[in-house]
Amino acid sequence: MHKEESKSMPNSPPPPPTSPATPAGLFRADDRRPDEGYQIRIDRDGTWYYHGSPIRRPELVKLFSTVLRRDEAGDYWLVTPAERGRIQVDEVPFTAVGLTIRGEGDAQELIFRTNLDVEVTAGPDHPIRVEESDGTGEPRPYILVRDNLEARITRSVFYELVERAETLEDGEEVQVGIWSTRTFFPLGRPMSRATVS
Repeated sequence: MHKEESKSMPNSPPPPPTSPATPAGLFRADDRRPDEGYQIRIDRDGTWYYHGSPIRRPELVKLFSTVLRRDEAGDYWLVTPAERGRIQVDEVPFTAVGLTIRGEGDAQELIFRTNLDVEVTAGPDHPIRVEESDGTGEPRPYILVRDNLEARITRSVFYELVERAETLEDGEEVQVGIWSTRTFFPLGRPMSRATVS
């Protein structure tokens, strides 16, 4: 760790969507598309299920993911020009399962690979955030992928971040975090200088 002083057919998936709809179309008052209740669930590890059975065709999951939307209330939908339907997401829809690091210092780039082989570079448009689990205080890290859709950073990838973490001091507080594209992302709560001395 480095230190710096400041700085609808059972057992068969529904027909695949043909093209994505714009997110704004989901919220229009005059939107007359039926609200279908798709029996689709995404578990915490990013596995997609239909009627309780895993969808085993990766190309189909990737196709569905292109029309996945999240509304202002936090509900998840599959949205096509013809219809829209809610789905269940246990936590967030994606997982960040790989990490590539390019460069050094505050200009380094953290490039995450999701379980659907999408690459996202952490930065102002794709921030990293870390919450704490209730009761245990265990970190729960996420990165924004697109359109209010996040990926949970897996434990092994998070450990890679921690190994390259730096500390920034601000008055009596010390913040542990990591740089990507000249943006500093905290990896936990600030600590008092007395605690780390």
